[in-house]
Amino acid sequence: MPTVEDEAVRDLSRARDAAIGVLKDAKLRLTSFLLRHGLNYSGRATWNEAHLRYLAKVVCPTPAQQIVCQESLRAVSEQTARVGRLEDELVEIAATWRLRPIIDAFQSMRGVQSHTAVIIAAELGDLTRFDNPRPLAAFVGLIPSEYSTGASRRLGPITKAGNGHARRAPVEAAWAYRYPAKVSAHLQRRIERCPKPIQDISWKAQVRLCKRYRRMVARGKNPNVVVTAIAREILAFLWAIAREVPIGD
Repeated sequence: MPTVEDEAVRDLSRARDAAIGVLKDAKLRLTSFLLRHGLNYSGRATWNEAHLRYLAKVVCPTPAQQIVCQESLRAVSEQTARVGRLEDELVEIAATWRLRPIIDAFQSMRGVQSHTAVIIAAELGDLTRFDNPRPLAAFVGLIPSEYSTGASRRLGPITKAGNGHARRAPVEAAWAYRYPAKVSAHLQRRIERCPKPIQDISWKAQVRLCKRYRRMVARGKNPNVVVTAIAREILAFLWAIAREVPIGD
């Protein structure tokens, strides 16, 4: 059973997710407004410093539309600050949480950075309570649905049952495996904090999942289907990592 502290971290993590959703909506509303009036940004990347400087200089056709633009830009700025505050609090609280060792271990996986690791730990707790990765994948709804009649057995889309927060985290991490296996400088700093068995699991996951991603795409599989399959295996590797980490009470 989760402790009061476990539930507190989970609530804070979910508040961050909700704030990110509101921020995305605010950005979409502003972008749609500008596109509707032919105010197109020509830069390569959006929402970086150059893009924000461009938005600050936008001049709309009428004063009323200028107010809409400025208020929308202000909403983006306020929500960005809100997300930042929640993330800072989450990092501070997670640093003294009893599941901190497993959060550090999860970050040895490519694509699983601090906030992703906190989400998985907060939503799922001790992964070793599952006998093997199969019931874990079923718990978060990452297994195929099944339609069977008599001798006929047909698999459909994933069930999407269970914990949606825990399901989205490995799916987002799975996109990192579309590139060849490589230990970046940032990943190396995270891996160095982990024991040798966890480092071995991390590298084994990279080699297997990067190769599997390319093979499935080469066979003509939809990228979203491929990412879902990779996410299911990421959970299996995280389960294996959790077995290597002692968790205190």
